[in-house]
Amino acid sequence: MSEQTEQSDQTDPEEPVASTDAGVDAGVDAGGAGGAGEERPEARLDRAVRAAEQALIEFEIAVETFRVEVENFSRLHHQKLGPMYSRLDELDALIAEARAARSGDPEDLRRAHEARALVMPMPGVDELFNDWLDSDGMSDDASAMLTERSVRPPERVRPSEEVRKLYRELVRKAHPDLAQDETERERRDAFIVRVNAAYGRGDEQALRELAEEWAAGPVPEAARPSESEELYARLEWLAARKELLAAVARELEDSAIGSMLRMAPEDPDRLLEEIAEQLLERVSERESELAELAG
Repeated sequence: MSEQTEQSDQTDPEEPVASTDAGVDAGVDAGGAGGAGEERPEARLDRAVRAAEQALIEFEIAVETFRVEVENFSRLHHQKLGPMYSRLDELDALIAEARAARSGDPEDLRRAHEARALVMPMPGVDELFNDWLDSDGMSDDASAMLTERSVRPPERVRPSEEVRKLYRELVRKAHPDLAQDETERERRDAFIVRVNAAYGRGDEQALRELAEEWAAGPVPEAARPSESEELYARLEWLAARKELLAAVARELEDSAIGSMLRMAPEDPDRLLEEIAEQLLERVSERESELAELAG
């Protein structure tokens, strides 16, 4: 997922994919390698499992961090550029209708009908654009996007460095993969869901309260000695979990918004501005074409 997850940096979970791959592979390799001296094979396997667990946690943090970035950028994209896309659809429909009215050709009429269908109200559009749409169509703020008038900054949720730090610390402490039994895993699963929700909102206070809650919670039992079969099964589960997360990461990277973020990972706001400029140019071209047809 671009540079956020392809570089190794144990202090920055936004860039741990390379180290994660190496860590999981090293964990599996260490589990199968022989050792010198009289060390028990189970001890080597146990170290491999612990290393693979930590590597997987770093990878999962990276994937979740990127998912939040994609979600937030998607919201910004819709808020800032959605009205422009709507305007383009409306202009395309008006142009197609003007051509059809002028020619009377059945094919032009069909195209006009299809173009108009694209600007018909669709379920969920109000929810998608929030207050950018009103009963008369585009709101004042949305209309301002097509003029030189200033527009209020779109709502954004971009976690601060302190929020990211708190999130990383909580995930590393409470991650379900560190559970020693199913009951403890369920407790950690439920807790991490709340941690992820607070991180997605960029809510520093909620994360601090969750950190206090976790510190006051039950202390996990000490790890019990494991048989080699259980350790091998654990390594296999970790490898399968890593593959699942890798698939999620690829899906995020290949999405339209993910691809856009990869184009400008350090300055996504500037990318939005460039796209807005291109859309405004297209709007101007459509308006000129419509004026010529109406003339």
